Amino acid sequence: MRPILVSSCLLGLKTRYNGTDNYCQTVIDYIKKNQLTPIPVCPEQLAGLSTPRPKCWFDHGDGATALAGNGKLINENGQEVTKKFIHGAQECLKIAQLTHCSQAILQQRSPSCGSQSIYLNEELVKGVGVTTALLNKNGLKIFSDDNLPPPKNLKSFASINKIC
Repeated sequence: MRPILVSSCLLGLKTRYNGTDNYCQTVIDYIKKNQLTPIPVCPEQLAGLSTPRPKCWFDHGDGATALAGNGKLINENGQEVTKKFIHGAQECLKIAQLTHCSQAILQQRSPSCGSQSIYLNEELVKGVGVTTALLNKNGLKIFSDDNLPPPKNLKSFASINKIC
């Protein structure tokens, strides 16, 4: 079974900022049908942030610009948390390398895991999260909970690829 990095909240772990999960049966089914071994990660927890924790978003830029030193993340209390998010992304990369993951399924719209959209000043915009940017930069293929890769040896992809 091949390993795949997965946002822990998608697997039902209560790691979201508000102490809930984003359990996604579609992701679970995809993992099982493709005989993958999920490696759960939560970049914010790996960064040392608490659960629950204040909601965070980009003040400017996105994950790629944050890694380049030009983006900035803040929490709802106005505190800058960019360095924490970068640290969490680095820890996820270490886990991916240790477990030989070449792919990840990450939670869309997250400031860490978003692969197509993120929040910029509380507005949903196109962009990537910090962890997604770092994993991409290091050669991992990133998918989101609402954009899974085509499954191997499955007759009906449409029945599996629905938004959670």
